[in-house]
Order: sequence, then C-alpha cells, then structure tokens
Amino acid sequence: MSLHVEVRGQGPDLVLLHGWALHGGMWGPWLEELALHARLHLVDLPGHGHSPWAPGLAGLANLARAVGHIVPRGAVLVGWSLGGMIALELARQEPQRASAMVLLATTPRFVAGGDWPHGMDATVLDEFAQGLADDHRGTVQNFLALQARGDERALDTLRLLRRNLDAHGPPDPRALAAGLEILRTVDLRHILPGIALPALVIAGQRDRLTPAAAGRALASALPTADFVEIAHGGHAPFLSHGRQVLDEVLGFLHSRCDPVPLTAEPA
Repeated sequence: MSLHVEVRGQGPDLVLLHGWALHGGMWGPWLEELALHARLHLVDLPGHGHSPWAPGLAGLANLARAVGHIVPRGAVLVGWSLGGMIALELARQEPQRASAMVLLATTPRFVAGGDWPHGMDATVLDEFAQGLADDHRGTVQNFLALQARGDERALDTLRLLRRNLDAHGPPDPRALAAGLEILRTVDLRHILPGIALPALVIAGQRDRLTPAAAGRALASALPTADFVEIAHGGHAPFLSHGRQVLDEVLGFLHSRCDPVPLTAEPA
C-alpha cells in the first residue's frame, strides 16, 4: 500500500512516526529548525491522515512492514509513543534498514503488570476501547488531554495538539481500534536486547501515559542507548520543550551517526 509522506529539508534522512490517532502534521514548530539539518520524512501511518487503511494491517508487525517500504536505507527512525513501538519492531524485522533511532515518550509495554510497574492501568485503555465504539472523536479528544496532563505547559501543549488534529483529516476508526489493541496487548521487552542500533530515548518527567521510568528501563535494555529525561515534560515533550528536544536530537545525530552539520543554513 502507499503511505502519505511529506518530505522537507535537506541532509540525512529522518523518518518521523507519530503516535496513536494523530498524523504527520502533529510534530509542531521544532521541525522548522530540524529541517535545516536533515531531510524529514513525515509519515501518516496507515489509516491516519492522508494514508488509507487496508485489510490485513492490524498488528504491530504488519504496521512495521508497511512503514518499512517507505524508509530510505540508512535513515534515522524518530518514533513517538506508538510510533516508537513501530520503530522498535521495524528494527527487529530489518536490522539493516535504519542507522539509528530516536524514541520519544516510548515504552516497550503500555499496560502495567506484575513485573512491569511502569505502565497504565489496563482499565483506562479498556475505557478508551469502549469509547471508540460510542464516540471515537470524543475519545481521541480525551486522549489528547491525557497526553498533556502533568506537563508544566499543559495548556499550550493541548492547544497545539487540538489545533492540528484535523489538518490531515480524521483517522479511520479501524486504524484507531487496531492501534489501541497494540497499546493494550503488545510487550516488546523480549526483543530489546537484540536491537543493536544506536538509540536516544527521551522521556517527559511528568508523562502520565509512558512514565519516565518506562523510558529509563527501555534505554537500559537496549544495547546501545542514551537516556534523557525532560524536566517537567509530559507525553509530548517536543511540543512543550521543543528547544531542549531539538538540541538533544541534533547532539545525538552528530555524535552517534554520520556527521550532521550543526550550523546548516536554510535551503
């Protein structure tokens, strides 16, 4: 299938994978400067934004395969939340496809369990699943509010999320249900030791969806990963603390990947 990808900027390829119920236009103002240093591929995941949904795409492995077709060889994967889980699965499927990963507010397992205290209560996601059947738009709006909760700049973050929510059109309800099922059921902890890509894991200190402790555990389990915690940040730290996230990402690209010019001029 064909996915919608907006390409902007010049330089090394960065493929950006958004979170559940959103689209490639949700990344916010920090991309303006990032595009001075890299060629950004802003993907609408299947069933989101301008990308269609198709039968057989349910499941994390199938989503990762669909995304893999549009990832230039040697690109850096930048995944946020569900997009980060897709990046991890793609790195497992095709170890040579990407050169590195930046994982924002990403966890190997969303739901808390006996041996995993760093997740959400399963009943919260069950309520979202029921809400999709009754009012999928209202459910998405509630999810946006949860993403901003705890952030020291929560109102500004929520305003940015809501302002761009419909910019690429509404998500397909089938894609929403499939994505939520991934969040409810997938546990990637067992694959982490086998993912050797250089990685930067960025977590918000006040994230209520993917706690900073989950990001720290994720970075510890990956063989080659750095961990950064954004003080007072929530689930979308690139919106609330864009300058800090940009500096961390550029520093990582410069130190761990092919040299990235840090003083690039606009094209």
